[in-house]
Amino acid sequence: MKKIILITGGQRSGKSSEAERMALSLSDCPVYVATAHIWDEEFRERVRKHQERRGPQWTNIEEERELSRHDVTGRVVLIDCCTLWATNYFSPTPVHFDQSQKSPEGEELPDVDSALKALQAEFDRFTQQDATFIFVTNEIGMGGVSANAVQRRFTDLLGWFNQYVAQQADEVFLMVSGIRMKIKG
Repeated sequence: MKKIILITGGQRSGKSSEAERMALSLSDCPVYVATAHIWDEEFRERVRKHQERRGPQWTNIEEERELSRHDVTGRVVLIDCCTLWATNYFSPTPVHFDQSQKSPEGEELPDVDSALKALQAEFDRFTQQDATFIFVTNEIGMGGVSANAVQRRFTDLLGWFNQYVAQQADEVFLMVSGIRMKIKG
């Protein structure tokens, strides 16, 4: 039976650890979908340590954008994380980039509406499968408003996407200082 769970919170609030515990409580062999784009060696090492920590019972999939390409029917799937996944749709590409919009510094700004629609459509395709999905995301909009136009646009994108996922979710948890609080379901 399909189920969608969202775990949200600030950086280092315990989201990923809680999601991993939850996945292992539901399956002896869960799937871990990593959405990060590896930009440098420091990040590559971080990914390696995470994979090592999880152990061999996990099926690891690295997929930056098209999660629906992977058949996870009947599995428990942890997607870590929506923030990095959204970044991959937000990055300046011909599909998600409006050339007419510029920041005060003259930089071209990503088209948030196009990125959000594409991300929501891919979320819908992926979650059509009969599986248990555990999505991890960050609450980046709880701090101050950035002076940087690109950062403000990304905060908008992630906030709206988080709302979309939470609406679809059967359960939503907020992590604060390593403590899990159920806020939906």
